[in-house]
Amino acid sequence: MASTIPSRTRTYRLPKNEGIQSLVLMEGPVSQPKADEVLVKVHAVSLNYRDLLIASGIYARSFQLNITPASDMSCTIISLGSDVKGWQLGECVCASFCLDHVFGDATLETLDTALGGAVDGVLTEYRVFPAYSLARAPANLTHVEASTLPCAAVTAYNALLGPRPIAKASGAEVIITSSSNEKLELAKKLGAKHGINYKTHPEWEKEVLKITNGQGVDHVIEVGGPGTFDKSIASVRLQGNIYVIGIVAGINEVSNVPTKVLRKGINVRGVLVGPRSSFEDMNRLIEVNDVKPAVSKVFSFEQAKEAYEFLQAQKYVGKVVIQVAQD
Repeated sequence: MASTIPSRTRTYRLPKNEGIQSLVLMEGPVSQPKADEVLVKVHAVSLNYRDLLIASGIYARSFQLNITPASDMSCTIISLGSDVKGWQLGECVCASFCLDHVFGDATLETLDTALGGAVDGVLTEYRVFPAYSLARAPANLTHVEASTLPCAAVTAYNALLGPRPIAKASGAEVIITSSSNEKLELAKKLGAKHGINYKTHPEWEKEVLKITNGQGVDHVIEVGGPGTFDKSIASVRLQGNIYVIGIVAGINEVSNVPTKVLRKGINVRGVLVGPRSSFEDMNRLIEVNDVKPAVSKVFSFEQAKEAYEFLQAQKYVGKVVIQVAQD
C-alpha cells in the first residue's frame, strides 16, 4: 500500500560547528527519487560520539558546513525510482554509513560518502537514498533498535567477525571496562562475563591479566585511541589482536607503540565501519540469534539538542536514539 508522499520535510542542520547549540531545525522541500533511488520516511535516528565531534568542528575527517548530521537511522520506503529492483514500498531499511561502500575494502572515494560528515546525514523526516546503499533491517527489531546498527554495530561486527571471527554470539568470553559500576552490571546482564571499573582500578590492564592467568586476551576493541593504547597492548596476548575503532580517551604519547607491537607480535587493525555486505551479514546474525541492541534513552525529534546533551554527559549505557516518527 503506497504511503502519502509529503511535499515538505523538517531537517536539522549545522550552519556552524560551534557545539550542540549550532543545531538548527529547518524546513525544505522533499526531494523526489531519481531512477535508481528510493525515498524513505525516517522513523528513528541514533547518535554516535562522532556526531559530537562534527557539531564541535573537531572531527578528524573532512566534513561539510551546514550539514545534516547523524549517520544511523531506520526508515520505511515510501517511493521507488523507475529503475529500482528488489525493493518494495513499506520495507524497513537502514542506509550504509558510507553510501557507496557496498563490499570489500573502503577507498578514499567511498569515505567521501560518509553520512552526516562528507554528505548530508539522516536527522530529517524524509530523505532520498541510492537503492544500492540500503540494507534490510532485522525483522526482530523495532525502528528504534534498528537505528542503532549502521555505525557502531557494523564497526564491532567488522572488528570481531572480520579476518579472525570472534564475538559473544560465537561463544567469546567478554571483559568490559567502564568508569561506572552500574554500567558494568548492565553489561553483565547483556552478556559480558567480567567487568573492570577503570576509576577503581586505573591500571586496569593488570586486572585483565589476572582474569586471563597472565596470558592476556585474544582481542581488544580499542575505543580510547592513543589515550589508552599502551594499556591495550599490555592487555593483549602474544600475537593477539587490537582493533582501533575510536579516540574517546584523547591523545597521548605513542612513539613507543611500534616497538611494543613488534615485541608481542600484535595484529593492529583500524576499522572503518564496514561495507553494506557486512551490514547484511550482521543483520542475518541478529535475526538468527534474536540479538537486541541496548537502547539507553529515546528522545522526540523536537528534543534533538537534549539528545546530544545526554550523549555528551556520558551517563548512558547503550545507544541514544531520536524518534523521528512512530513505528
